[in-house]
Amino acid sequence: MTQQFIHLSDSIAYLTPVSETDRPILMAVRGDRHTLLIDGGNSEAHAELFLQHLKEAGFPEPTLTVVTHWHWDHIFGLAALSTPIISSRDTKKAMEELVDFTWDDQAIDERVASGVEIEFCAKAIKEEFQKERDIRIVLPDVLFADELTLDLGGMTCVLKQVGGDHAEDSVVVYVKEEKLLFLADCTAQKMYAPKWYYDAVNTVKLLDTLDQFDAETYVYSHWKPATKEEFQKEATLLRTLAELVTKYEGNREEMVRALEVRLERSPEEEELEVLDYFVNGWHK
Repeated sequence: MTQQFIHLSDSIAYLTPVSETDRPILMAVRGDRHTLLIDGGNSEAHAELFLQHLKEAGFPEPTLTVVTHWHWDHIFGLAALSTPIISSRDTKKAMEELVDFTWDDQAIDERVASGVEIEFCAKAIKEEFQKERDIRIVLPDVLFADELTLDLGGMTCVLKQVGGDHAEDSVVVYVKEEKLLFLADCTAQKMYAPKWYYDAVNTVKLLDTLDQFDAETYVYSHWKPATKEEFQKEATLLRTLAELVTKYEGNREEMVRALEVRLERSPEEEELEVLDYFVNGWHK
């Protein structure tokens, strides 16, 4: 589980993700007066590792933390932090539902069986927390609706709730001076469902919102900071499939043929996987 601490610029540093335990990227944005942490990590060990790297790199002690959405891998590390925690009202509301949960294997498995939890997350939680599971849900201190601007001192961060299928409470962080948009997981598919899916209308609405930001770098929580070109490539595929699933009313075979024409080649396995998520969304 080797993670790298990377300086994206003089003002921004991040810790790379880990797929096995579903650790997302943790990022710090440094201003003259405040240092903002983006997300709390999937465990206290995860958050503490990031804090250690920041200290060794000479970053000022963090003074604020923002949570991008309620999913466990972004909030279970909050207990290790001593900063005020900022979130949307919807994120806090969703987090409150987790407060009374217990996290032993039996309790997790029961929630999977009842549909409250999903197997993907259950497996990663068990991998991250091998034995000790003293998991504490720390609720946010500062709440906002729709949008909040933070002046860190020479560095402006706009927090915007954008929603999307992955989580209705999804918030992005736009670092204005760096032209960086921290997407978190907002462009990912809906996972808390019998079949993972994208909804065509929701997807186009989300992408239209993201296009309003003048960004050159886009940060995906479970991938990497991507270029504008890389983001636009994904966005184009999502828009195309949203159009095709509507035009062909969820008919997979017709969608595949139409996608081949658009791409002027056979779709790759990952592209077909995304296509299937749109088919699932149409038939949900």
